[in-house]
Amino acid sequence: MKIMIFILKKEFRQIFRDKIILAMMFVMPTVQLIIMPLAANFEVKNVNIAYVDHDHSSYSQKLLHKILASGYFKLAGNPDSYKEGLKMIEKGTADLVLEIPPGFERNLVREGSQKVNLSIDAINGTKSSVGGSYLLSVITDFNGNLDINVKSPKSSADLSPATISIANSGWYNPREEYKYYMVPGILVLLLTLIGGFITALNIVKEKEIGTIEQINVTPIKKWQFILGKLIPFWIVGMTVFTIGLVVMYIIYGIFPEGSLLTLYTFAAVYLIALLGLGLLISTFADTQLQAMFIAYFFMMVFMLMSGFFTNTESMPDWARTMSGFTPVTHFIKVVRLIVLKGSHFSEVKNEFFYLIGFAVVLNGLAIFNYRKTS
Repeated sequence: MKIMIFILKKEFRQIFRDKIILAMMFVMPTVQLIIMPLAANFEVKNVNIAYVDHDHSSYSQKLLHKILASGYFKLAGNPDSYKEGLKMIEKGTADLVLEIPPGFERNLVREGSQKVNLSIDAINGTKSSVGGSYLLSVITDFNGNLDINVKSPKSSADLSPATISIANSGWYNPREEYKYYMVPGILVLLLTLIGGFITALNIVKEKEIGTIEQINVTPIKKWQFILGKLIPFWIVGMTVFTIGLVVMYIIYGIFPEGSLLTLYTFAAVYLIALLGLGLLISTFADTQLQAMFIAYFFMMVFMLMSGFFTNTESMPDWARTMSGFTPVTHFIKVVRLIVLKGSHFSEVKNEFFYLIGFAVVLNGLAIFNYRKTS
């Protein structure tokens, strides 16, 4: 017990002695959590549209006004021809071209239908697909609200078929704001970066400054040494997680719908698993530069495969399997479910067992791989 207290005192002194490390662990995640959700926003707005109007009728003008009034589109110009509209796409001044043919209003009134030409710049796949869907929704709504005089049917055979009206509402995020999806994920990633990088450099730093040799000749056991390295950063990680929840509530108004106890339980186990990975990396590397590159490799894989940027269900089978072997994937899923949906422990217990498994395996490997020589 005395040995553990000695190791913990030493680690805490090292942490609080280095002001830069303190700033990295506490100030940087706070600032990043405030800024990153504002930048990491996949909502598509300000889509530039080139409106080629060959009809110049009241209906074509009403359609343009309805498109601009939606708030998602900006008028990039009114080119005289379709070719000029395509040139605007080539120059990057327009994202899509909507061509209104001659006789647009006449055909709508007389025949009840009219085709329009829509061309979309698909270099940015997300912007093109979402922007195109928005525009089609606006046109469909415009078409449904047309004030066209139609003669009354003469018989029941002329009656239009019955239609089904659908009213939808978004659960857990009624206004469908992207920040509610992004902020919990960003909090997990920042916790991952801090925990992974700091601990990966820890034992390596002991090697570089030579204090590891002094520790090796003491009666400290391997598990005591690893545990002494893990506990201080676990406390720091839980503190960072708490600060992140406070920032999430104050800045973005997001408060966990589920149990805070459940959320902290998962965070505690996740940090043990993550710190175990960092310590394992630290036992392999001989220099801090090596440890940084190894940790960076794993952090990039974790971020890309975690489901933060893309849904894991949309990944190929091999990528989905690989994603299941990363602790970040499970913790991001849990945080979103507890914070936004208010899920109970019974609904996410499988993820809990996954994280316990990661914690046991990674810390066990770190203890096994640490070479204590006297």
